[in-house]
Amino acid sequence: MSVIATALIALFLQVSAPVPATVQQWYEAGQDQQVIQAVADGSDPAVVYLAALSYQRLKRTADAQRMFERLMARGEGDPWAAIGLSGSQLNAPVAEDSPEAAAAAIEAVQAARAAVARAPRLVQAHYQLGLAHGRRRDYASAVTAFEAAVATDPRFAYAHYYVGLSYYQVTRTDKMAAAFEYFLRLAPKAPERPQVQSIMRTLRGR
Repeated sequence: MSVIATALIALFLQVSAPVPATVQQWYEAGQDQQVIQAVADGSDPAVVYLAALSYQRLKRTADAQRMFERLMARGEGDPWAAIGLSGSQLNAPVAEDSPEAAAAAIEAVQAARAAVARAPRLVQAHYQLGLAHGRRRDYASAVTAFEAAVATDPRFAYAHYYVGLSYYQVTRTDKMAAAFEYFLRLAPKAPERPQVQSIMRTLRGR
């Protein structure tokens, strides 16, 4: 193959690669296979992160781990490496409520905090921190992290979803309802939509 042909193919792959915003829309619509297929060499780390979350939703833990390790390989000092480390700790196949699970959750929080410190405007860093706090059942801290994610990028639908769940845990159903309404508006095709609608109907029926 000629050098020109190789360059043209590389350019085509670069242009045709889906942007993170598009991949996020697929994730929010439950199109996990499309998200996974979007990952290629040189993919934006945001796409790799969403692929890891998609693999987790499909219960494919080993594949999710592979995506987190890909982020970790970006090297020390890169916020995405810290996000990958946090995700990897939460993805570890350990028994729930075991000492190993508790230790992994603590390390996940520490790694996510490092990501936030390195990139305070990176929505995924705050989001991952919220997930890590949630695993520790520190729901007040999870609320703070997910609210920071919402403030950083109000279009990140699942930040609204998880802040709603976290508000439920701290018995702020008014805040939960507002967060869920945003989630339903941003992600009308989300797999969690029926569950959220059922919760909202229960609240309105009180």
